[in-house]
Amino acid sequence: MTRPPATDRALQRLIFAACRQLGLDDEARRDMQVSVTGKASLRDMTPPELKLVVDRLKSAGFDGSKPGNRKHKPAPRADLRLIHALWGKLGRAGKLDRPGRAGLNAFIRARFGDAWGTVPVDIDALRDHQKIDAVVQALLTWCRREGLERPKAR
Repeated sequence: MTRPPATDRALQRLIFAACRQLGLDDEARRDMQVSVTGKASLRDMTPPELKLVVDRLKSAGFDGSKPGNRKHKPAPRADLRLIHALWGKLGRAGKLDRPGRAGLNAFIRARFGDAWGTVPVDIDALRDHQKIDAVVQALLTWCRREGLERPKAR
């Protein structure tokens, strides 16, 4: 059995994501696909047919470009969530050039990369307590310097 080309797989994943967002189950998705292309299976569709299905889903309210569709789960540990909270506080105060997650990861690479040697691609992959504490302390110092209070625990 041959795998579909990468573009076909990407369109298929997009269709499944759109259906999840719109609350369509498999049966409703297949019915919609048949009404659009005459084919119930995504595997049987050509790239133009897959695009027609995506267009139909977009007309039904799917917007794959919304950042909310790619939201990350909360960090697995409280100390990592504190880092995110401190970064968010600095961002809301207008103290950051890049207030999102990518900016936080870039800050950690720039600030600690040389000292640590290797830095995880994403802060949530960090597990070393001393490194996590170093990031927390750096962000707390920055918040104090900017006159921002520490985020309240929830």
